[in-house]
Amino acid sequence: MAAESPALRLRPPGSTGDSPPVPRLLGGCVPLSHQVAGHMYGKDKVGILQHPDGTVLKQLQPPPRGPRELEFYTMVYAADCADAVLLELRKHLPKYYGVWSPPTAPNDVYLKLEDVTHKFNKPCIMDVKIGRKSYDPFASSEKIQQQVSKYPLMEEIGFLVLGMRVYHLHSDSYETQNQHYGRGLTKDTLKEGVSKFFHNGFCLRKDAIAASIQKVEKILQWFENQKQLNFYASSLLFVYEGSSQPATTKANDRTLAGRFLSKGPLTDADGLECNNNFHLFGAPPNGTSVGKSLSKAYSRHRKLYAKKHQSQTSLKVETLEQDNGWRSMSQEHLNGNVLAQLEKVFYHLPAGRPEIPEAEVRMIDFAHVFPSNKVDEGYVYGLKHLIAVLRSILDS
Repeated sequence: MAAESPALRLRPPGSTGDSPPVPRLLGGCVPLSHQVAGHMYGKDKVGILQHPDGTVLKQLQPPPRGPRELEFYTMVYAADCADAVLLELRKHLPKYYGVWSPPTAPNDVYLKLEDVTHKFNKPCIMDVKIGRKSYDPFASSEKIQQQVSKYPLMEEIGFLVLGMRVYHLHSDSYETQNQHYGRGLTKDTLKEGVSKFFHNGFCLRKDAIAASIQKVEKILQWFENQKQLNFYASSLLFVYEGSSQPATTKANDRTLAGRFLSKGPLTDADGLECNNNFHLFGAPPNGTSVGKSLSKAYSRHRKLYAKKHQSQTSLKVETLEQDNGWRSMSQEHLNGNVLAQLEKVFYHLPAGRPEIPEAEVRMIDFAHVFPSNKVDEGYVYGLKHLIAVLRSILDS
């Protein structure tokens, strides 16, 4: 049997050797392997592709939606744009590289966009539609009824989970949920449903939650300060690193979980050495040393506690085969409430810290964006409620 040509077949990024190869399509492009919502190749007539250069290709929708989205990107990314509001908006969008058409089908137009997941080794991805209405002011009565019937709680909740893809460490595989998962969430199950995106099968990734909140709050700030545009049926794309060994992480820049949760019992010296040397969230060496502050707090607590109790520090750790990172653990005792202090520092971002590169939140889908002269109250409402839910998960 002849060997398969690498020019014709490609395996999805992060897949195992047993994964079925994906056929290359127009111009060497392939279907986007990590898409979690929207039109998909194989299911719909149009879909999102990945270009050989790593960018994402989104096929232009039929009028008026497609031309409207193209006009939006063209306006925001115009070379001569001097509008401060639009220039600030760029920070929250995928980069736009113009339009692209395959040589064999010049009439098919695609938006050429940044792949927000490109820097992640095992990207965990969630698509969340934002706003109290998923239809625009010009929608027909039939369209309104159709959209409302899909998720009657949209008006009250202000957002809808369209899909998610979560990497699980123990199985080295992804768990996926489609739009039916989000539509099944009620007011009572919403918190648990969203938290599923941040759980890797062993623990809740509160670092990713905190980083995501920071990003969403900046988008909210932009919306509260602009009265030029209103967005309908637009989404936020959440991405964070699911692997304990992200490709962008330096060898000596380890997370607390990989550094602090060492194998076997942890001695006082080990704890102090660990606290003095780890870089929380990749903190810059010339910045505020969280590890140093934590070490001092730990040392003070250890001395005070030692006067009352001559106890030994012990920590049970269930190790993961072939992985040094995020581990599941159970505590016997760790000098009183030191573990709680460690978790508070690790899981909650100090004020004024720089943005964390291990998570991204970008606005996507702009087929229903319209000029306005007032604050987009529907989108603001959805962002505020989403932030409240994320904070509730973080504090649980």
